[in-house]
Amino acid sequence: MTFTIANPVLSNPVPTTKSLPNKGKDQEVPSLTRLLHHSHVTTEFDPLIFAAAASLQLQLQPEKQYPDTETDTRLIASPYNSVPHLLDIAALERQDRLFALALAYLKPIRDDYATAEYTESFNWTEVFDLLRAFSQAEDHTWRSQSYYVVIFRSTLLPGIDSDRLYELDAHSHQEAIASGGLLKYWFGAKNDRLQNMATCIWRNRNDARLGGRGPWHAQARAAATTMYEQIRFTTLRLVIEDGVQSWKLSDWKEDV
Repeated sequence: MTFTIANPVLSNPVPTTKSLPNKGKDQEVPSLTRLLHHSHVTTEFDPLIFAAAASLQLQLQPEKQYPDTETDTRLIASPYNSVPHLLDIAALERQDRLFALALAYLKPIRDDYATAEYTESFNWTEVFDLLRAFSQAEDHTWRSQSYYVVIFRSTLLPGIDSDRLYELDAHSHQEAIASGGLLKYWFGAKNDRLQNMATCIWRNRNDARLGGRGPWHAQARAAATTMYEQIRFTTLRLVIEDGVQSWKLSDWKEDV
């Protein structure tokens, strides 16, 4: 399934000091090498999940106006806003860094994301418009690159230990971040049928393998039969074409 991207129309314009090439003076993008310190952003799940609150890290005010603004290179890349869960964008290659920053704006656009088509559940058009704008802001020509996407669709058993589920998920995410290569982790809230969806976007399949080898991941897998009535994993290849002019998702197939 391939999607062509129209001219960028950013629903969340961000005030900064650097303007887009060939754009009006009022259309600007954030500094892409420094972030507002994560402590200035909420730690509540709902704004991070449903309102892309992590994107506030990119919305820096001009230094002359706010000279004491505390900055960092660690990005909120999941619903968890605490140090062990942050992604250090300084450790990433340029294209991975730019994509991670664009993914800070990822949020669902329909209430039935737990069961809806993946491509229709999020604001992908905005994410890729931003990725193209961020590339232009750095005078970078985006070259076609693929990423490894994992989708978890689940139905919880009634009356499970929610604290234990949170513990398993949070520590598993810390393991994944520590291994490197996880650019985005997102999970929703269960619906009235106890259904939910979560997704990970990795640099590549090998990063995902390494990220899932830790002891907390092993505990999470072992607990699945006592936590879930059903859980289904889907793996996809995301290809972002040259110039971020189009993108496509397809079933994952190992490279020959």
